[in-house]
Amino acid sequence: MIQRVDHERCGTLPDFGNFRISQDEQYDRYQGVKELMPFAKAVSAKAHDFDEKGNETATDYLRMLRIVLDAGYRGHVGIEYEGERLSEHDGILATKRLLERVRHELA
Repeated sequence: MIQRVDHERCGTLPDFGNFRISQDEQYDRYQGVKELMPFAKAVSAKAHDFDEKGNETATDYLRMLRIVLDAGYRGHVGIEYEGERLSEHDGILATKRLLERVRHELA
């Protein structure tokens, strides 16, 4: 659809956590982001929970950000926290720390 629209102000917002097909089925999030990146106007780093090392438990952020960078994207990455264990504020900060750590690892 984005290709058919063919307008510079129309694009995608790849979101690390928005690939649910149905109640019981998920589309591969890494494949989905890879498919959306050529048309990305921004990227959304969604998080739900973190392990003891500060990694997101459902998404491999290192793998995901490699996909983002390999697509040539150098724009903003927004943060969304939809978890329940941390407060919204603390979840956003935990996601930010993870993004900063991964950025350092990829540099």
